[in-house]
Amino acid sequence: MKMTGLLFLVLISVCWAEPHPDNSSLEHERIIHIREENGPRLLVVAEQAKIFSQRGGNVTLPCKFYHEHTSTAGSGTHKIRVKWTKLTSDYLKEVDVFVAMGHHRKSYGKYQGRVFLRESSENDASLIITNIMLEDYGRYKCEVIEGLEDDTAVVALNLEGVVFPYSPRLGRYNLNFHEAQQACLDQDSIIASFDQLYEAWRSGLDWCNAGWLSDGSVQYPITKPREPCGGKNTVPGVRNYGFWDKEKSRYDVFCFTSNFNGRFYYLIHPTKLTYDEAVQACLKDGAQIAKVGQIFAAWKLLGYDRCDAGWLADGSVRYPISRPRKRCSPNEAAVRFVGFPDKKHKLYGVYCFRAYN
Repeated sequence: MKMTGLLFLVLISVCWAEPHPDNSSLEHERIIHIREENGPRLLVVAEQAKIFSQRGGNVTLPCKFYHEHTSTAGSGTHKIRVKWTKLTSDYLKEVDVFVAMGHHRKSYGKYQGRVFLRESSENDASLIITNIMLEDYGRYKCEVIEGLEDDTAVVALNLEGVVFPYSPRLGRYNLNFHEAQQACLDQDSIIASFDQLYEAWRSGLDWCNAGWLSDGSVQYPITKPREPCGGKNTVPGVRNYGFWDKEKSRYDVFCFTSNFNGRFYYLIHPTKLTYDEAVQACLKDGAQIAKVGQIFAAWKLLGYDRCDAGWLADGSVRYPISRPRKRCSPNEAAVRFVGFPDKKHKLYGVYCFRAYN
């Protein structure tokens, strides 16, 4: 049977794509919106694109949803599903954080017991994170699904803190990417992101050795161009070596740390100490020998100033100067690096850290 002049058109839904607002060049970060043709479009909105907090604090990542041209939160015909994920620094993965649907709630990994929805209104999908950890830094995606409709919003969680360059006792350019990550963790810090390094450069960080960043790139900040650091006729900026083999390539690392819940101090002791004696002296004082991240946090965030060189947990000897003066870093405020002395024979003071319960 021949049929002419008859056109069957079934229009089920309309889909369109928008590039991710933070990185439009990445195809995997395209946000797909779906809605029913005759219904109001579901919209998800973050009232603030960036939220600032600090380690140990609590924070609310804003996220609300509603239907376009209406004041209602949902259609009432479908259950609302809210999902929060964290975007990795290279944007290649999403890490599950929290999912809610009806009365069901589930949190994941290190977020278990620390995250929940604010739910101040029927359209409030904001996420509260308690006891902020260094690893919580990054971008989070709020996704709301109702039936065939779907929309997302992205919120960046920034932490107040300090970026510092780090190399181990073995010397310059001895860490692959994974060793660099662990080196930062060992010093009460995390590997820094490009955004954190960039902000540190804007605040005056100048360092001529290239270091790993969290996205796998290798970069270094220069505020005072000079011949050994890219040339004296170049402009200041963050120099980019690009992306290197995470297993085979070896560089230094830039670490990031934030405030701490404890007391950092120079131990008053009648004599100078070897490294092992320094460790024991802190333990006897009810503390532990301090880590590199802790001396940088105390210096940058608390203004700690002491002209006495002291042992730290990694076997290095350093001292923090917030008020430059003669014989104590006369030209700049900095954490001064003495080196990695012989642990058994060299004698110094010691910096300790006592955590608060």
